[in-house]
Amino acid sequence: MAKCYLTGKTTKFGNKRSHALNSSRRQWKANLQTVRIIDENGDVKRVKISARALKKGNIKRA
Repeated sequence: MAKCYLTGKTTKFGNKRSHALNSSRRQWKANLQTVRIIDENGDVKRVKISARALKKGNIKRA
């Protein structure tokens, strides 16, 4: 599933609004990147991480 391993970010849903205030449903997808990390047990895993979480540097990359 498209979900951040650290922050839990997923796809958000809402309305697309035109200048005439017509509405239609749309979705905003999180900017997820697939990276290899070293988890707390020392194992190497391939997980999806949001770009903002990657920039923070809270994870240890493999």
